[in-house]
Amino acid sequence: MPDNRVSASLSDTDQQAIMSAINTIRQKLPFLVDLTPDERRTLPRMGDKSRAFVTQALNIASQNADFLPRSFDVEEMRKDVELFEAMQPIMTAFAQLQELIDDTFVAVGSEAYAAALAVYGYAKASGQGAALDNLTDALGSRFSRKARGKTPPEHKST
Repeated sequence: MPDNRVSASLSDTDQQAIMSAINTIRQKLPFLVDLTPDERRTLPRMGDKSRAFVTQALNIASQNADFLPRSFDVEEMRKDVELFEAMQPIMTAFAQLQELIDDTFVAVGSEAYAAALAVYGYAKASGQGAALDNLTDALGSRFSRKARGKTPPEHKST
């Protein structure tokens, strides 16, 4: 069997505990929103370079509210900035965890698939008789290709 980087199991109890922890996180973040792809694309993004700009704008707005329209809510802006700052370490932690989960998921799936290919190869090579041949054929159906719908060439009459 090829390189086996992951040798572990996840009990039903642990899986349920993890799902419960995820539900707890969702309950602690009841304000989470689900953006459409178009909304994601059109929203302005605040990155590292914009953070200082936003902080300065908040300071100016807080100290000079007289030039802002009455409809501008400085306290709502402050809440947004504070929430953004509070969520930053959570985003970093989740991004790291997501990458580990993705990598492990890919590695485990690859190991399982590589092992299945080895079983198929060994079964084909062993030639153990009709019973194994039927099972090997069933495994081999994974690799069968369907004929593409080609139009037969027209024959010209002479």
